[in-house]
Amino acid sequence: MTNSVDKQPGEVVNESAGTVEELPPPMPAINQLGADAPVDWLKRGWADLVATRFQGCFYGLVFVLMGYAIVWVYATKWQLTMGLIGGFFLMGPFLCTGLYDLSRQREQNGSASLVQSLTCWTRNMSSLAFFAIILTFSMIVWARVSLILFALSSTTSFPTVKGVIGQIFSLDNPQFLFLWMGVGFVFASIVFAIGVVAAPMMLDRKSDTLMAIFSSVRSVIANPRAMYVWALIVVVIIGLSLIAGFIPLLITAPLIGHATWHAYRDLVATEPAS
Repeated sequence: MTNSVDKQPGEVVNESAGTVEELPPPMPAINQLGADAPVDWLKRGWADLVATRFQGCFYGLVFVLMGYAIVWVYATKWQLTMGLIGGFFLMGPFLCTGLYDLSRQREQNGSASLVQSLTCWTRNMSSLAFFAIILTFSMIVWARVSLILFALSSTTSFPTVKGVIGQIFSLDNPQFLFLWMGVGFVFASIVFAIGVVAAPMMLDRKSDTLMAIFSSVRSVIANPRAMYVWALIVVVIIGLSLIAGFIPLLITAPLIGHATWHAYRDLVATEPAS
């Protein structure tokens, strides 16, 4: 006699064991957008920032303090600079999810709670933690590559973190600067591609890390013009904020965070109703 096992959509029957196993969720579809989409993301991000009564500025303040902490450590105990930056890379995805959650709350409820956003990352902590580790590892690799590039371009001193950072902001060694910027562009492009919508997707759909990363890369491949425009906007806004002494991050960091949520919502197709 054969035992029948009821099977639901998205499940498969293991006949040898007589059990029902759940299939992994399918990769989401990626929408194709125009090159002007990032401008709309910024407008909707600003609308979120205003509608949530600038609660996202709390996260902006955290980023400002992080910037000042790095500057102070570099000036007083430069040996600890990379460790501090690594710690901030670990914290970054968790901080950003707070901004995404404020937009998510507004989208679902018409209002948002800062207190609730502070712990939103607990909904998918393991995936977000793994993603943070990937970003931190990327930063460590880039730091080591920078030291190697400095060593290849310099004949006067042994490469140190302080020496490399000093050369980045100096025109004394243009060979190193151009080489560093070229290789850095490659690293930054990779990090941007794997992370542009990964964290919002992990927060919203509780996706695992690899599915979120693959979806992020597919979003960039499907929308190269829109994504390069978005990358340029982010670099310009955040770069000018850093040059201006970090204070503008109070507004620009949450603005970019809210806009990133809308980028995710437009790029990754809505899940079908179950």
